[in-house]
Amino acid sequence: MTPPDSQLPLGRRGLLAALGAAGLSASARPAPAAQRRLPLTAQTTEGPYYLDLALDRSDITEGLEGVPLDVRFTVCDTAGRPLPKLRVDLWHCDMQGRYSGFGEQGDDRAQSFEGKTFLRGSQRTDREGIVSFGTVYPGWYAGRTTHIHFKVINGAHVVLTSQFFLPDALSEFLYTQVPLYQRARMRDTLNSVDGIALKAGGTVLGAVREERQRYVATLALVVDPAAVPVIDRPPRPGGLPPGSPFPGSTPLPGARPPRPRALEGSARIRAMVPPRAEG
Repeated sequence: MTPPDSQLPLGRRGLLAALGAAGLSASARPAPAAQRRLPLTAQTTEGPYYLDLALDRSDITEGLEGVPLDVRFTVCDTAGRPLPKLRVDLWHCDMQGRYSGFGEQGDDRAQSFEGKTFLRGSQRTDREGIVSFGTVYPGWYAGRTTHIHFKVINGAHVVLTSQFFLPDALSEFLYTQVPLYQRARMRDTLNSVDGIALKAGGTVLGAVREERQRYVATLALVVDPAAVPVIDRPPRPGGLPPGSPFPGSTPLPGARPPRPRALEGSARIRAMVPPRAEG
């Protein structure tokens, strides 16, 4: 659902151009096959909120409000050859950091979305290895930076489970300027300190551009179609105290995990904007 003009921050081309110049985006197209072999897209944890629903659809919003975002993947092998007919699953939280299909959602863990399926879907790659989803820009929750989950499935085998990460500066703008995304407290985790993002590296940084009435995030997924990787699958959420980071984690008996502290002022800016190259 497209929000009113007052909620859709268009005219931000200068911001996105700066993001690209700063090196926050990765290429959305694989290199030609004649070049050296491409690095595989990094595997990451599945997270506690995956549901194998096989909802075959490109529009996964179910009418949910938010800043429109198209997610476009190009799936190929390490030689750059497109991989058609692979299933790609995509899921992520809503503008307030809440997942469909689960209880104990929201900052106070008091909201339930059990039985709901918003922001979840599956598509098959076309002959060029391309798949596209219409969604909304995700929000955030304690202990994690902005991210979108995905899987690539070849027949009965999952060949890739990962997450991709959106530019911090764009996320910061949307979270502070768009009413649907505003929260009572500041986002506590950025790309530069998120442990999952840091471990995964550059292969999961999505490139973002602005089109009419929406943003478009693109990413090349390089997979081994014969792979059968071990999936890091945390336990389903439950029994966590309010404000616990990393939903699905298990705190020590009697312990209440500390809430991450948000960076402020110049330290926050430095964490979001990479230093200018010398020379």
